[in-house]
Amino acid sequence: MESSVAAENDNNAAEDDVKERCWDQREALAGEPRCVICGRYGEYICDETDDDICSLECKGILLSRLAKSRQPTARPCPVKLPATDECYYVRDNDKSEVKPLTTDQTELLRRKLDIVVKGDTTAPPVLSFASCKLPQKLLENIEVAGYEMPTPVQMQAIPSALAGQSLLVSAETGSGKTGSFLIPIVSRCAKVNEEHFQNQQKPLAMVLTPTRELCIQVEDQAKVLGKGLPFKTALVVGGDGMAGQLHRIQQGVSLIVGTPGRLIDLLTKHEIELDTISILVLDEVDCMLQRGFREQVMQIFTALSQPQVLMYSATIPKEVERMASSMAKKVTVISVGKPNKPNQAVKQLAIWVDSKRKKQKLFDILMSKQHYKPPVIVFVGSRLGADLLSEAITVSTGLKALPIHGEKSMKDRREIVRSFLVGEVPVIVATGVLGRGIDLLTVKQVIVFDMPKSIKEYVHQVGRASRMGEEGTAIVFVNEENKKLFPEFVETLKTSGAAIPRELANSWHSVGSFSAGRGQKKRKHGY
Repeated sequence: MESSVAAENDNNAAEDDVKERCWDQREALAGEPRCVICGRYGEYICDETDDDICSLECKGILLSRLAKSRQPTARPCPVKLPATDECYYVRDNDKSEVKPLTTDQTELLRRKLDIVVKGDTTAPPVLSFASCKLPQKLLENIEVAGYEMPTPVQMQAIPSALAGQSLLVSAETGSGKTGSFLIPIVSRCAKVNEEHFQNQQKPLAMVLTPTRELCIQVEDQAKVLGKGLPFKTALVVGGDGMAGQLHRIQQGVSLIVGTPGRLIDLLTKHEIELDTISILVLDEVDCMLQRGFREQVMQIFTALSQPQVLMYSATIPKEVERMASSMAKKVTVISVGKPNKPNQAVKQLAIWVDSKRKKQKLFDILMSKQHYKPPVIVFVGSRLGADLLSEAITVSTGLKALPIHGEKSMKDRREIVRSFLVGEVPVIVATGVLGRGIDLLTVKQVIVFDMPKSIKEYVHQVGRASRMGEEGTAIVFVNEENKKLFPEFVETLKTSGAAIPRELANSWHSVGSFSAGRGQKKRKHGY
């Protein structure tokens, strides 16, 4: 009996020992974390890099690679950011003390950069990241990521978020909104974890987005900004095993990034403390508070202890603004650029095409040396349409095209996006799953094959053609089937300086927009 107990204790001790070699570790099961070096079961998390590893051997390899990567190399080219007046920008490597802006300077800067702020007490904008009193390591990570100067939305939103204000932020697609909420989150979490040193981190912030792809992108960017700081993240989305996601949270994290449905599923099946969360971010808030997400978002929100709420989107209707005000007592509203309008860096080209001729027109564009500018995203209205059109493009033009939509597995969607970004696939045919938030930096051309059901979604889709002020082109197919959108669509084209097709201009459904623009009275029905 004693010998059997001793043997059992020896076995338990062996299981508790950290694995020395990778071959001592078992293969990963479905849904479990995988070692970043060898792919076996990622039983441990490397404290220095926040990566999953299987053994001390793989940890040594990982740290060796990290040390090599930190050796002096040529600095990356800085990200090109839009600037209305460059004299307002201050480089972060300027060691001189930056004085805060006066009231007159603040008003002038906001007017120059089209920043409109509504709120009782609002922090003044900053001219550099160094002015925000961020941790030194975070400043270094920001520089490594290629950010040389804050964008207009970051100038105003970062100091406001750091001051603890709840925000509702509207800015153009590709203007740096993600960085404007992640930088304050990383800064806050790192400072709290350093001041209250503990063996295991507790969730301090949560980011909710409507799609898995956007969650992955946000978490990846958070890891870049938090590298080398006491800051760990967990990704909670469908398509990946829940066991691995739960394991990650239980190991201790500062930030949870997820979709509302999967997060609620996780919370109902497992006990996870959310009392420590002090910041809640709703990315693409117009989508989150209007579709079927609203009930799920409110369910999560009520489980938190009155957090600071940061809400972001390129389009924010009035009803969303009203709902946002109900989530926080005092909400500062920040608008940068022209709200609810397409990115000014995107050149829009509307083409009147009958439904039966749209495929051939698309093939003509993709075969034209003058008009085809890969890589290209083609937006369609249905999952079946994406499957059929991508196959037709490959057959008719010889270009490799792949579909991406909600019915694809998470693994397939990641692989398709990867192939697209590295240039293996020049054309992606997508539903609205790629319409919001995703940073596809290489994309310079979008073709809206099927007009979406709202101008709001159209604004997001054409915005994929430009990130961080880079110029892009959006080609839009329109015909009589889209007549309900004609008045708003015409107004959108007019304010962007885009040409309006003759058929669209002469349509009865568009006449109200033009008559109002010419100073004439609008027609009234019943007279």
